[in-house]
Amino acid sequence: MYEDLVSADLSIARKSVLPGTGFFLPDDRDDDAADERAKAELEGAEAAVVADPDADGLACVALIRETYDDVRVVPDASAVDSDAEDASEDEPSPHRVVLLPAAPHEIEDGLERVADYAPEGIDLFVCDLAPDRFGYVASELAAASEVASSVRWFDHHQWDEDVAHSVRSAGVDLVVGDSDEECTADVVYRSLETEFDPLYEELAAVTRDHDLWLREDPRSDDLADFAYWSAPAVYVETVREYGADLPEWAEAYLTERRVEKEALIEQALGRTEMREIGGYTVGITYGRCSQNEVAEAMREQGADASVIVKPAGSASIRGTDAFQRCHEVAGRLGGGGHPKAAGCKPDVLHDVLDYAYHWTTRGAVTRQVILEAFAAVCEEHEDSAETA
Repeated sequence: MYEDLVSADLSIARKSVLPGTGFFLPDDRDDDAADERAKAELEGAEAAVVADPDADGLACVALIRETYDDVRVVPDASAVDSDAEDASEDEPSPHRVVLLPAAPHEIEDGLERVADYAPEGIDLFVCDLAPDRFGYVASELAAASEVASSVRWFDHHQWDEDVAHSVRSAGVDLVVGDSDEECTADVVYRSLETEFDPLYEELAAVTRDHDLWLREDPRSDDLADFAYWSAPAVYVETVREYGADLPEWAEAYLTERRVEKEALIEQALGRTEMREIGGYTVGITYGRCSQNEVAEAMREQGADASVIVKPAGSASIRGTDAFQRCHEVAGRLGGGGHPKAAGCKPDVLHDVLDYAYHWTTRGAVTRQVILEAFAAVCEEHEDSAETA
């Protein structure tokens, strides 16, 4: 495939309906590169952190590095340059606490890399991740536990009781915070026996403001965007040095990147439809965009819940005080999350023709199955109320 078919040279209107360039790269190539990085970085490491590389998961890494008094590598403006990021991947990590980034559906990959490449006796942490089923991680967790001297798991998502019981029965110290009150950084902050600098308490609070969608501190959007756009290593070391108050060079970087971000938000908002389901107004749209800002705009337009379907096939579901069952909707489609914020990837895209239809119809099939899941959740609770 020619790179310019999906490159940054596309118009905003076209870019809005297609996934990012990385979507079109073979998974094997990414997996091989991740394996090589993990092998190099874990050599001689004291601790490994398998974490979601968003602002919450990366704040956990910062807290754990402070606990181990790990070396601090202070970034500067050159760190967010794409060439600098690419170069840094080839350099050995100076850290004794190693980050293994893992999306929610990649937990087993991170655990497997610990089992394969970590030295005997390493301390293992898993942060801001919740498996939908224990079977998804059972063998990899067992293998990693054979290598690690301790396994601690911190999270704040909605956990199935049986899954939590199985993880604890595997010898894991699992701490799950209240998803309505805490982000995972809060859980790590209170769980580690460390006297943290006040900078970290504030970092956890501002991270929580975004992760729980409280939106009371404008800095939380900055943290979320910087975590999304910068390399995970750059984010962790930046917040270790500056906390929630990002330096001027990081703010300048965000200002530049937000020009395109705002344009993509406008594209998604232009496709918004409002549906009445079970007594709730559900806003739904499609596009590559910042889902939180789009959801907030739909809320201001009267939506009790919002759905943003992405070109890659996943969807973000956001609620309000009026609708707090997002995790139940996502759960019907193989996903999960919180009452007011959840995500899923409905199993409806199986080959390239399905994806082509998805892009050209702006996610028609995915939108339909999510709306059906909303209807089913509303009907279930209506029936429960009638029989109570």
